[in-house]
Amino acid sequence: MALSAAEEESIDALKKWWDENGKQLALMVVVVLAGYSAWLLWQNSGIANAEAASELYEEILELALTEPDVSVTEQDAARILTLSDQLKADYGESTYAMFGSLFAAQQLVKADDLDMAEIALQWILDNQRDGFFSRTEEGLLLTTNLRLGRVILAKGAADRALVLVNSVDPKSFEAGYAELRGDIYAAMGRIVDAREAYVAAQQAGSNSDALRMKLGDLANES
Repeated sequence: MALSAAEEESIDALKKWWDENGKQLALMVVVVLAGYSAWLLWQNSGIANAEAASELYEEILELALTEPDVSVTEQDAARILTLSDQLKADYGESTYAMFGSLFAAQQLVKADDLDMAEIALQWILDNQRDGFFSRTEEGLLLTTNLRLGRVILAKGAADRALVLVNSVDPKSFEAGYAELRGDIYAAMGRIVDAREAYVAAQQAGSNSDALRMKLGDLANES
């Protein structure tokens, strides 16, 4: 069937357009497809990494969370440290690595390795994230700072521990921070300040036997 002059002009125009723009269009399609493929690979890789990190962290939990009167064995403690190191090495940007380091510090304190415990806790603070979609959980940071303060005090550096405690807004952790502040003051021989801090801890909601014993000991020193 013969084409009309108008149809032939349209076909010629399309051919001309393709000659001028076809290669560029094809390149754009390739770039878009490559970008989409890369995004899919990134998504799948992220999911795989999260699953792998989760498995390592679950093993830490199984080893660390024992029955109330059951202690973690030396073998299991060593395994916790190994798993924590693996999380930090392979998945250092994950929340699992941060919580794993917290459990590692716990085992190091029990082993009286305070220097390494401090390093494990400081790692969490040094690697915290404050992005809109990846902000480190506030409770984790408050717990980490509280435990770090205790470790520093146990190392005999009361002045440094006090600086750390006073630099943190404790928010819902006020009772724990007030009690630690009392421990620091007691270690420094500042009995009045220690008593005030312990009372503040009670007023913030702490009613532990240990805290009452500390207040009783201070009364005996008066």
